[in-house]
Amino acid sequence: MGTAAGTAAAPLPSLQACPIGPVVDIVFSRWTTPILWTLHEYGTQRFVQLQRRIGTITAKVLTQRLRQMERDGLVLRTYHPEVPPRVEYEISELGRSLAPLFATLAEWSSAHLDKVQQARQEFDEAEERAAHGRHP
Repeated sequence: MGTAAGTAAAPLPSLQACPIGPVVDIVFSRWTTPILWTLHEYGTQRFVQLQRRIGTITAKVLTQRLRQMERDGLVLRTYHPEVPPRVEYEISELGRSLAPLFATLAEWSSAHLDKVQQARQEFDEAEERAAHGRHP
C-alpha cells in the first residue's frame, strides 16, 4: 500500500537490540533507584529530607534527577506557596508501579550477590596469577 500524495507515512517504531533498553535508561540511571526507593519507603519528602536520606547525592544532581523523574511521570512535585515556600516530592502511581520490579531485583540480589562476589574474587585471583606468569 502506498501513501496518498502529500501525506506522510506513519513512522515505523525503531527496532532496538534490547526492548527493555529505554526502561533501563529511565529507571536505572545513577540516582533514580535510590530516589524512588526513598520516596516509596518514607513517603512524601522535602528536598533536604530526601537529600539527607540518600546521603551522598549533591543538591545539583538531586535537582536534576527530580526534574527528570517528574518529567518521566515517576515523581510528583507539590509547591506550597507559604513563607518560606515549601516544595514536597512524592512517588507517583507510575513510580509505585515499579515496586514489583524492585522487589524481584531485591530477591535476586539476596539470592545471588554472594555468587557474583565469589566469581569476581576468582576472576581477580586468576588475573593476578596470569599477570605474574603463574597458572592454576
